[in-house]
Parts: sequence; structure tokens; C-alpha cells
Amino acid sequence: MTDDDPYRWLEDVGGDAALAWVRERNTEAFAELTRSDTFAALRDEIREVLDADDRIPYPVTRGGYLYNFWRDTAHPRGLWRRTTLASYREAAPDWEIVLDVDALAAREDENWVWHGAQVLRPDHRLALVELSRGGADAGVIREFDLVAKAFVDDGFLLPEAKSMVGWIDEDRIYVGTDFGEGSLTSSGYPRVVREWRRGTPLEDAVTVFEGEPDDVSVGAYHDPTEGFARDFVHRSVDFYRDETYLRTPTGLVRLDVPDDAYTSVHREWLLIATRSEWVVGEDTYPAGALLAADFDAFLAGRRELTVLFEPDERTSLAGHAWTRNHLIVATLQDVKSRLTVRTPTARGWTSAPLADLPDTGSADIFDTNPDVDDEYYLNVSGYLQPASLYRGDIGAEPEILRQARAFFPAEGLAVSQHFAVSADGTRVPYFVIGKKEPGPTLLYGYGGFEVALTPGYSATVGRAWLARGGTYVVANIRGGGEYGPKWHQAALRENRLRAYEDFAAVAGDLVDRGVTTPAMLGIEGGSNGGLLTGVMLTRYPELFGAVVSSVPLLDMRRYHQLLAGASWIAEYGDPDDPAAWASISEYSPYQNVHPGRPYPPVFITTSTRDDRVHPGHARKMVARLREFGYDVRYYENIEGGHGGAADNEQAAHRSALIYEFLWRTLKPAPAGAE
Repeated sequence: MTDDDPYRWLEDVGGDAALAWVRERNTEAFAELTRSDTFAALRDEIREVLDADDRIPYPVTRGGYLYNFWRDTAHPRGLWRRTTLASYREAAPDWEIVLDVDALAAREDENWVWHGAQVLRPDHRLALVELSRGGADAGVIREFDLVAKAFVDDGFLLPEAKSMVGWIDEDRIYVGTDFGEGSLTSSGYPRVVREWRRGTPLEDAVTVFEGEPDDVSVGAYHDPTEGFARDFVHRSVDFYRDETYLRTPTGLVRLDVPDDAYTSVHREWLLIATRSEWVVGEDTYPAGALLAADFDAFLAGRRELTVLFEPDERTSLAGHAWTRNHLIVATLQDVKSRLTVRTPTARGWTSAPLADLPDTGSADIFDTNPDVDDEYYLNVSGYLQPASLYRGDIGAEPEILRQARAFFPAEGLAVSQHFAVSADGTRVPYFVIGKKEPGPTLLYGYGGFEVALTPGYSATVGRAWLARGGTYVVANIRGGGEYGPKWHQAALRENRLRAYEDFAAVAGDLVDRGVTTPAMLGIEGGSNGGLLTGVMLTRYPELFGAVVSSVPLLDMRRYHQLLAGASWIAEYGDPDDPAAWASISEYSPYQNVHPGRPYPPVFITTSTRDDRVHPGHARKMVARLREFGYDVRYYENIEGGHGGAADNEQAAHRSALIYEFLWRTLKPAPAGAE
């Protein structure tokens, strides 16, 4: 295929002709998939999960309150609310409504979707609230008074854009937004960051830093920690290379760390997470290590680094979070969570287990309060283990604050981990959840951006798939972060095919083990995972009985020219570089659709309001598949952003469509059939 793309017109997101085509495809999909009692049951059961009153209301500590954002049947757009810890411990907490997004949307006649809030520390009286129209990444930012529980008249206000904001103090904020021509990067994010003072026009805000047009983004933030107040400027050169500067009265001072390392500062400590080998004097630190240094000493040129974590072949760094006096380090050992407390003392750093927690698949640090104390909140779950929310203080046994109920029966189901052997001999882990009998199987994967897929409870998967007799599989392929930076980098750019070979190896291993057959093996993925399933369709069609691709990248010839696509060049490569395109063209799904191939039935979904991955990817792929007469159906939600849905009703409808398609397509063969 050349650049003469006959379906380029479908990239016109809101164009009349394109939307008419979308509505026709939606009508066809609805006619096929929504008429049965099975669809209605799936939709209602998923909606019940999403709206359940006994879900865990996950809290975030802000001052003396625990804040929570909550959606249910009565409040589909959601409530921003708060309570005290004492009240939260009760079976029915006394929630104080801070902002009712449904009421706001009705009052202002806007389809507002909550995008979060930044609260001014340390008094937690003011917030910068971000609201999106229809769920897009771009949002409107408005100042909110948490005492009056109202938007501030003549307060800080930014019109719709992909903005960056952050408090400096009550009267100043950092802001990066669409200031006009040249103020955004080629990825559509802020290229300029300014300091904006209350009561002055936005155009008079003082420029703090300007990046380059081809950067991903720039930003700035203020750390108000008493005794350690500092300001930092952050420049994302590409998705994995950054520059961090300390803002001083005499100018910006760059932190002398590798540009692919992650850095963070807490009080006197600088943390450095390496993504490549780093040689410092006579010492060499491996990729995936976590290092600590005294911030002021490091800035002065001393390189006294303490290794807080060093990876091995089975163990990787998953994250870390500070309390007031301690550092919680999360690691993965063969994709299973481990948590350790590291504590700086006069004699060096000590190490201890976080607490006597149950042996589980996944334990995630949900929140800490590093300004004040050593409190932490921890979410613990597994594929068949409903979530438990723990609250603890370092050094004491944590309490279980909330336990989610089981939304599907787990009797007769089991979880097992296996390893497939990829084309180059690499062992690739995957989890199998379900019964031992072979049957319809859904294989899920992602394999990109160093994102690790860890075990966790999904009531939707449980109800819509496992409880109905299906087997669910999660593949931890290269490109992800399950084994640290090297696992990710092994499938970067020109090595991308390794991720797809890994996924194909897992599919083949499932058949070899007798878990399923190709005809009963479906696959699902979204975003980069949608690209994964698109590649599986065009390169390995014989392995699968059904393919679901959601909010996907599919036209890799033009991905960097569509919306935020330019920010992912570090992941995939630049298609305008002939050498890079030579490798990308081997797998780009849109360019590799050909007639007469044994493609299984396909379902592609996206959102009109997705301003991250352009809906044109999905639209054009469907048009090309239809051109050659393949079995394909399409659903595009008019709202929803990159998540595909703006509220629980839309999310339940979309999920039910997908599961209805899978159950219809992956039916076991009749007894006696070959």
C-alpha cells in the first residue's frame, strides 16, 4: 500500500461523511449483537458490578479528610466527596458532597467527565479541578474552594486544552497550555511553561521554560515541604528521555542524571531509578536499579549513591512511595508483588518487610501522606481474590478497612502460571484462570511502554467470562515492564516483532497444553494492546477464532501524524525514517491487510472523543477489512475518550457488546465434530 490512502477521509473525526459511516457501522453491530437475551443479561450484570454500592470507595488523604470520587446508578457522572477516617471505618461512612458532577453538567448543559483535582498543600483549601467534555484528554481547568464547596469567582480558569497546571502558592500557579501558535509540541502537549499570578491576564504570565517543538511536553511543579521547598522544571524529550531542572533565583540547574532515568525528590533525598546501565566513577549500576543520594550533596557534585534495589533475572522494580520517614519499595518476582520498607538512619538505610500481608498476586500502594506521617493505604487482590484495602502505619500491623465482595463464584476455578518459549528462546510468563476442562478461552495482552500486567480481581471478566465457563489468560510479553527496563527494551522499535512472537508463543502453548483450540481462542487488547491484536490478526490469523481490538493504533504509517502519536516515536520508531519504516511496515496492521487470508471474525471498537489514539485508526481498518469481504463489525462510542466510555452505562454497554461477540464466535464445536 502506498501513501495514497483511499480511506483517509475517515480521519475527519467530526466530519459529516465520516460520522454517517460510523452510525451505519454502529447500527449494523447493534442489530447483530444487542437483540438477544444474552446481551441484555451481560449488560445488566456488568452494570450491576460498576454501580454496586458495596464497591470499595478508594480514598485519598487531603488534610484532615479522605476524598473519594464515586459513580453509581443515581450519579453516572459522579460525586467528589469526603469523610473522616473515623467515619470511613464505619460500615456506612458519612460522606460530605464536595462537587456533584451530574448536577454541574445539567446546570451548565455540558457533558462533563471528571478528570481529577490538584489540591494546594499544605492547607488543602483550594483545588484546580479538571473537567473534560465527553471524556477527551483535553480538559477545562477551574479553581475550586474546598471550604465553600464552590468554584472560585474570577479564579484561575483555563479553556479546553491538554494543559499542565500546578500550584506554587495561593496566588500563583505553573501553567502549560495552548497559548497560541508555537506553544504546543508536535504531540499536542505544552511546549511552554509559565508562572501565572492571580488577577493577571494569562497572556502576561511569565515564561519559565520553553522546550523544543519535537519534545513530548514540558512542565513545572512546586514542592512546598516545610524546610525543603523547591521548584522543578521537567522536559520530556521523548517518551523515555527526560531532563529535570531545579529552579533557583539565578536560573535553572539541571540534575546530572542519565536522561532515561526516573528521578524524584523527598525532603533531603534524591531517588534515581535507572533504565540503562550507569557508570559513576568506578561504580556501575545496572538498568532497573533504585538509587538514593543526599539531594544537596548530589547537586554540589558528590556522587555517594546507595543501592536500595538491584534487579535480577526474576525480580524487577515496580514502584516506590514515601511516607514521612520511610520509603516503601514495590517489586515484582515473576510478576508477583513484594513490598519492602527502606528507612534512612544515621548508620545507613535499613530494610524490613512492609507487614505480614497475605501471599497474593498483587499488592499496590494506593496512597501515602508524606507531608505528615507514616500512614499508607494498600490494595491487595488476585485473579480470584476480591480486593482488600489495608491502612497501616510503618512498623505496626495494618488493619483491613474494606473488603470487596465476590462478584462471581470462584468454586472450581484455579490460577496457574506457565511459561511459553518464544521464537528466540525467551521464556514468556502467562497466567491461566479458569476450569481445567478445555473450552472457550480469552487471551489478553498489552506488551508496551514498560507497563506490567499484574494479577488483579476483575468482577467484569469474572461475571461476563469466567462464571459462564470461559478461561481467561493474561500474557506478560516483552515490551511490558514485568521484568524491568530490559524486558521492555527487548521489544522496542526495530525489535517490535518480539512482542508479537511472544504472544503467538503463548497462544500456541495454550493449544499444546490442551487449554483450548485455535477455534475457541479469542484475543483482546486496547490501545497499544489493540495494535497487538491487530498484528495477530494479520500475521497469525490461523492461531485464533476471534479478535477484539479496542481504541487501537493500526495505521503505523501515519500514527505519528495523528493526535498524540508523535509522543510514541521512542516506542515504535519514526515511519518517516526509511530504516524505521522497513521494520514497522512488517507488522503495521492497516498496511498488511490482504485478500484471501484466513482471518477470524473481528470486532473493533473506539471512541469519537478519543483525542489520544485517533479514531481514524479503527475506522480505516474496518473499511479495509470490509473492502476485502472479511467478517468484521465496528462500534464507536460518541463519548468516552481513550477509555472508550464516559460513564458506567456506556462502559457496560461496550463491554457487553464485546463479550456477546466473543461468546457467539467461540462456541465449542458440537460433540463428534472435527
